[in-house]
Amino acid sequence: MPLVAALALATPLKAQEAGISVELNAQEQVEAGCKLSFLARNGLDGDIAKAVYETVLFDGNGQVERLTLFDFGTLPAGKPRLRQFVVPGLQCEALGQILINGASTCEAGELGAAACLQGLTLNSRTDVEMMG
Repeated sequence: MPLVAALALATPLKAQEAGISVELNAQEQVEAGCKLSFLARNGLDGDIAKAVYETVLFDGNGQVERLTLFDFGTLPAGKPRLRQFVVPGLQCEALGQILINGASTCEAGELGAAACLQGLTLNSRTDVEMMG
């Protein structure tokens, strides 16, 4: 019976890994603006040649601060990638939420154009909430 329970638990974990995960790992105030560091992981069966996400930044009151595009570039299967973006003129402490609104560009070969949003999971190691 314990083996059956272990097998039942293994299935959901595998399902969570099959997809794209994006974590807001850090934010740092720099002279030009707010530098956001994202850790992206591709848990799909193939590489993504180019992933560009339409991203909405909200202030601490939930109001839209700006709509922008974050180019995550290549996301190889099974390998984490750190991507950093400096948002000009933004004060990091004013940032309240980040919404991944969709994929503006997704070049994923045989995986198809929907691959960049397939199983998308969002996390944050900061006080800024990630939504999608």
